[in-house]
Amino acid sequence: MSSTFFSVSAAKPCNMRKGNAKYMSQRLFTTRAEVTYMPSPKQSSIPVFPELTKAGISLTDLRIKEAVQKQSRTHKSFPRDNDDHAQRKLHFHPNFLEEAYERCRNICAEYAKTFYLVWCRRTDELVDGPNAAYMSSEVLQRWEERLQDIFDGRPYDMLDAALIDTVSKFPLDIEPFRDMIEGMRMDTRKCRYMNFQELYLYCYYVAGTVGLMSVPIMGISPESLIPVKRVYDSALYLGIGNQLTNILRDVGEDAMRGRVYLPQDELAQFGLSDKDVFSRKVTNRWREFMKEQITRARFYFSLAEEGASQLDNASRWPVWSSLLIYREILDAIEENDYDNFTKRACVGRAKKLLMLPLAYTRSLSTPSMVFH
Repeated sequence: MSSTFFSVSAAKPCNMRKGNAKYMSQRLFTTRAEVTYMPSPKQSSIPVFPELTKAGISLTDLRIKEAVQKQSRTHKSFPRDNDDHAQRKLHFHPNFLEEAYERCRNICAEYAKTFYLVWCRRTDELVDGPNAAYMSSEVLQRWEERLQDIFDGRPYDMLDAALIDTVSKFPLDIEPFRDMIEGMRMDTRKCRYMNFQELYLYCYYVAGTVGLMSVPIMGISPESLIPVKRVYDSALYLGIGNQLTNILRDVGEDAMRGRVYLPQDELAQFGLSDKDVFSRKVTNRWREFMKEQITRARFYFSLAEEGASQLDNASRWPVWSSLLIYREILDAIEENDYDNFTKRACVGRAKKLLMLPLAYTRSLSTPSMVFH
């Protein structure tokens, strides 16, 4: 369920864990998270991507926009001298903090291939960890109360203290953290998504939120010429793209658990259903369906590019690496002839290393440049 976004130890940026020619041939247009897909003449006239027009914007999209706007305002108004910010400024003994951050680093090292943000890792473990069988709504409610305690400067343990220290130093808003907990709730009660609007909201909760949490720590370049909100939009889109890619990569594994993280209405448009997913057979209909889903994921990666070069210099390379390597997972699905039932799309170590110079080159682009 988790999505890797940025490699962020509690308070410092660190290393994290294609080609667009084909994408550019698709006629895709957007207004922020409002997506309209224009099918080519050879395709069905039924739009595969649900239309979200400005006039009829969904409540789902409004919910996410409000969260992005709130985090953007927090970023622009930081640091603050009001009582809320003063509450966060607890003075821990330096040795205590160093040990707290060392524990965070150890967690990062252990889970580097799954989820880097320590609080996110702990939250994810509530649902997917060894004690998930004991998970209940009460557990998540208590975890949310504990989150509020952290933002109020009341740590329960050493790891909480590290996050309190981080929150005091960076313009972090509590909303993305709360929304991630909501994503955990969704995962406990929902394993089908009727349309992409529902799935988009889920992707925001479990992955887009990580982007909103990461930008304040990574920092925005003082040379950036675009509004702060657009940088946060890009971070959100990278999280969405990463989670969509995870979903497409893990279709077979999720099916074995009785879960289908795919829009039900779009499956139906291609004459498919859950039964076809559980049969784990690659058919021409499945291939055509997967082509559309991959196009959508690439679309969100393309939207994410603008913000990747607006971050502080030290943060751009890991973000570009994440973006390019995750795109390679989509390529791997294609190379597997769209068999994501019995084959796991992987990017080998050698290919990852080859992607690093390209990511570094892209990271050197000036913040004033806008990518398309």
